[in-house]
Amino acid sequence: MIIVEPSTPHASGTKELLEQSHALMLSLFSADACHFLDLDALAADNIHLFAAREGDAVIGTGALAIKDGYGEVKSMFTSEAARGKGVAAALLRQIEDTARGLDLPALKLETGDVLYAAHRLYQRHGFTFCGPFGSYIEAPESVFMEKQL
Repeated sequence: MIIVEPSTPHASGTKELLEQSHALMLSLFSADACHFLDLDALAADNIHLFAAREGDAVIGTGALAIKDGYGEVKSMFTSEAARGKGVAAALLRQIEDTARGLDLPALKLETGDVLYAAHRLYQRHGFTFCGPFGSYIEAPESVFMEKQL
């Protein structure tokens, strides 16, 4: 059974999975195109970080960054061994539930242009493509999506 619960970026299992995610992003995209939050930034007061686990194993992460007028989905990652088990969907539901509980009107996200499985996941959950938001700028390696809550 997949359990999604609050976590901290330096917690055992969560830290290692976040580091795997960061390494993967840096292997796929230029450093300038990587918009992930480092571990210390994920500990900020405006961040709600979640870990998905199966038993004692952390198998996924996802975060909600509270912004002015919306929430931003950050740090979505599932371990390779757990892909296809519904981990990302469970994390995304938790992020959305948290955003609704905070009365945020929308969720937004930036993801990589070649992360097609992520695009499909977000579309299944009601996200649509949009333009840059916040401090993001139009870039060939970035895809932007949003969902009204």
